[in-house]
Amino acid sequence: MTDDLRIRPVREDDLVEFFVHQLDPTASWMAAFGAEDPTDRRAFAAHWVRILTGGENLARTVTVDGAVVGHVLAFPVGETIEVSYWIDPACWGRGYATRALAALLREVTRRPLFARTATDNAGSLTVLRRCGFVVRETGRGYAPGRGHEIDEYVLELPASPGTDPR
Repeated sequence: MTDDLRIRPVREDDLVEFFVHQLDPTASWMAAFGAEDPTDRRAFAAHWVRILTGGENLARTVTVDGAVVGHVLAFPVGETIEVSYWIDPACWGRGYATRALAALLREVTRRPLFARTATDNAGSLTVLRRCGFVVRETGRGYAPGRGHEIDEYVLELPASPGTDPR
């Protein structure tokens, strides 16, 4: 791949792009666990304030050749750390999510890490598996992006030698 994919700290002006990305109905459906109303700017802003001010959150903007194409996150859920990502649907199928998540995993050394995806989101499941995550269980969870409970996979990136087990 010749694209110059990088991750960097989120800047305020990136949020404009993130908001536009979440407006895509197909992307919102596939993400499932995104915003209940993707057009609600206040809810979007409040969500990102929580992300950017949460002391244990790690938020990175994904750029390709300098253009914002998405974001990757690591954040606490109870005693564990979960990861998530969102790539502009206009950029799907180019390996950006896999490469961005792999870059985030080099920054986040704590293991195990966890992720969730809707069971019908084959693309996301592929990204996670390519980055070393394995399905640990199937559950049900409320998906705001779909307005009802759905089946989801809970995946784990297990600890390996040399990783921080905290």
